[in-house]
Amino acid sequence: MIQFISAINWLGVLVALIAYSILGMLWFLLFFKKQYAKSLGKENEKLQNSAPIFFIGPMICSLFIIIASALLMQALGIDSYAKGIEFALIVGVGYLFSNTVNIAINPNMPKPIPYGMISGFFHLVGILIVCTILVAMS
Repeated sequence: MIQFISAINWLGVLVALIAYSILGMLWFLLFFKKQYAKSLGKENEKLQNSAPIFFIGPMICSLFIIIASALLMQALGIDSYAKGIEFALIVGVGYLFSNTVNIAINPNMPKPIPYGMISGFFHLVGILIVCTILVAMS
């Protein structure tokens, strides 16, 4: 698998990272701001999300997701939009969405299912965008 690192289009990875990060910003700060705060049990509070870790941390995690996806796409010979979307749906539902919902289901999360749905669908849409960009730029 490591031998595919040299075949990765790093400009595509960068573009995908920017797109995933912009989607996250729009998703959580604009599209689903109220629903997200409510899922955290903080609908009447201002979210404390202005520290650098809340921007840099997700970007670093997204970078790992994108690089892993690019490696797998290279190894599997994914070279068309149809194959890219199929791959994104398998990874998106099978890993990203499912794991996000699983993480949300804990006694410290006031509304685990809404949180899991909001965050899980973010990652599903994000990986669809990422894989489309990676195919387009390969």
